[in-house]
Amino acid sequence: MSNKLNNLIELEENGCKISPVLPSDVKNYLIDIDGTICDDIPNEEPKRMETAELYPEALATLNKWYDEGHIITFFTSRTEEHRDVTERWLAKNGFKYHGLLMGKPRGGNYHWIDNHMVRATRYEGKFTDLIDKTVTIQVFEK
Repeated sequence: MSNKLNNLIELEENGCKISPVLPSDVKNYLIDIDGTICDDIPNEEPKRMETAELYPEALATLNKWYDEGHIITFFTSRTEEHRDVTERWLAKNGFKYHGLLMGKPRGGNYHWIDNHMVRATRYEGKFTDLIDKTVTIQVFEK
């Protein structure tokens, strides 16, 4: 793991430690698997997971981000019983990553609430570097 990850910035609020944050030049990417880096395969058809078709641009982009020092964590709706086949598939296809989180809620329409900055990017069929774009978002009323 890069030195950037070992140097989390510790913060204090009112004299008490709070959760550390990454340096501003390091992103913490949470990336879905099915339909984002490969064919969209439902949990009900696990035999297809071993032979899922890779999206080559996803591999190139994610490995580039990893090499740049960003954190890559796959966050999937696959269950723990699919962990072995998922890890084999990721290794076979050459993905570099730091973590694999299983059991993401299914069904989409995600709304993530966190005390840290959260940015969301919907995958729409093409993996590239990210660009800046102005959009409207929902926030808590002050």
